[in-house]
Amino acid sequence: MRIRIDGVDLPGRNCGPDDRIPSYTNIHVAVQRRDRPAELLDPQPGDAARASWTLECTVTGTDVKGPYVQGRPGNRFVYLSWGTVDGTGAFVMFRRAKLILEAVPADVLGAAVREGLLVGRLGLTDGRGHPLCARVVPPHVDWSARPAGPS
Repeated sequence: MRIRIDGVDLPGRNCGPDDRIPSYTNIHVAVQRRDRPAELLDPQPGDAARASWTLECTVTGTDVKGPYVQGRPGNRFVYLSWGTVDGTGAFVMFRRAKLILEAVPADVLGAAVREGLLVGRLGLTDGRGHPLCARVVPPHVDWSARPAGPS
């Protein structure tokens, strides 16, 4: 099975400062690899119209595993890491969103296993206009199953 994360409503390339965060420029977002926080999948600029990532994974029962799936059984998640990118292309993380896989409805996960693709669609800007962070569960992410199509 594959997981595709479709992000919309990105916050822009700059944010802050305010009472909660300092100022950040040239913001990007990417999926963080398990046990390798510096290894990021396809960083996207914060002012993109949309951002999408496809992750290869395996499912045994209800346990989802893969190179970009974090956590232990019963507590699996995917990190979307927000960071600034400097002139050399170096990414410095300043916050993360944690997409909780245990919050995927069981019937949706079962259908995704049969069809080959689990899609999570979410807005990437929080209520203050900043990059989305913290724990993300429905209704802030909409999970659905789709036919996998070609790799």
